[in-house]
Amino acid sequence: MWWVTPDPRRVALGAIVPVMETTARRGTEELWRILDGDPALLDRVAYGGPSGLLPARLPVMDLARATVAVCALAAAEHAGRPGRVLVDDGAVATAFVSERHLLVDGRQPVNFAPLSRFWRAADGWVRTHANYPHHRAALLAALGTAEDVTAAEAAIAGRTAAEVERAVYAAGGLAVALRTAEEWAAHDQGAAVAGRPLLTRERLDEAAPRARTGRPLRVLDLTRVIAGPVATRTLALLGADVLRVDPPDNPELPDQHADTDFGKRTVALDLERPSDRRTFEELLDGADVLVTGYRPGALERFDLVRPGLVVARLSAWGDYGPWGERRGFDSLVQVATGIADLEGTSEHPGALPAQALDHGTGYLLAAAVLRSLTEQSAQGGTRLIRLALAQTAHWLTSMPRYNPGDWLRETPSPIGRLRHAVSPVRYEDGPTEWARPPGVAGGDEAVWV
Repeated sequence: MWWVTPDPRRVALGAIVPVMETTARRGTEELWRILDGDPALLDRVAYGGPSGLLPARLPVMDLARATVAVCALAAAEHAGRPGRVLVDDGAVATAFVSERHLLVDGRQPVNFAPLSRFWRAADGWVRTHANYPHHRAALLAALGTAEDVTAAEAAIAGRTAAEVERAVYAAGGLAVALRTAEEWAAHDQGAAVAGRPLLTRERLDEAAPRARTGRPLRVLDLTRVIAGPVATRTLALLGADVLRVDPPDNPELPDQHADTDFGKRTVALDLERPSDRRTFEELLDGADVLVTGYRPGALERFDLVRPGLVVARLSAWGDYGPWGERRGFDSLVQVATGIADLEGTSEHPGALPAQALDHGTGYLLAAAVLRSLTEQSAQGGTRLIRLALAQTAHWLTSMPRYNPGDWLRETPSPIGRLRHAVSPVRYEDGPTEWARPPGVAGGDEAVWV
């Protein structure tokens, strides 16, 4: 185990300090700045645990560590706890794949249904998501096939990836063509995502905060799958009374519920039914925080903003651009944004070692809610927070990556120009380079210098 408290007063060892800051602090500093947090609080954070977790070409562990760190820091700030914040890489990496570790009476969960997978299209690859029954039905309707993997395979193989994407989304399903990072950057939605910040927090008015008079924080949870439920699961851990609402005819998948609904109470309400709608309105009137995770526009017909409320809206692609009203999931965002291409091989697309866009966005959402509550307690105002998985993907792909070239040098020598690794042995004011390069083998005199 290792623990590092990045205190600037600690001894500096040349190039070692930037490396430590990159892997343990840089992401935390950036996110805390985006959340308008007090920079002085950053010195409370200590990082530790085993190294080498969540390996990938992209800096997934850096994203995971930073989002958890700012969530914990925002929680400590909101609770008025001045002590250290400990971020353990082992705990972080395990939590980022919590759905894979889940066992229900010894049974492993079902994370992806048979029709949620990569398929080879006529000109490339496409990924579908069909875990929910209504999404599976829409996919099969768009493909014109029965629920059979072989039939779906044949139907997709005969079309281009873009054709499958358009047809399935038009039918109400989910399918995304594989794109490179360059193709996503040139896409209208990719350009729209790149032009916006990682998250936005707005103060909508001068309303006073909801009066709590010693009761727990009340969080109304209208989210699905991983990102939103991870955020509200975290708020429940911190003492909030979290009430999750799902439609009676479309409950959460049982294994997702078992993994992400710790600490919560759950109810089924049909907002189209007048009696259920009145119940929901009463719950909303008494809530302090509302978190939504349905596609943009799906809940617009309901008046969900109340004076003094903190509202957090989560989406897959953002609530703007040509894909602003599209459904989406972590696996699909990875495919569209070039991540699956980058993490794959020439033979097959790949994936991150965790659904890191979901989990990372979830912890970042919880941090944004906590920071907004802290600010609201002093300044008032109804607050609106917006996050999107695609924006988190853009942040991940923009983060500094491990580059061996940073620790390589080129040196002329009697045997040719050598590219070589620098020595990892460093101490303050110590040598960083060898006094001489390799010479011609056996070509030196047998004497001491």
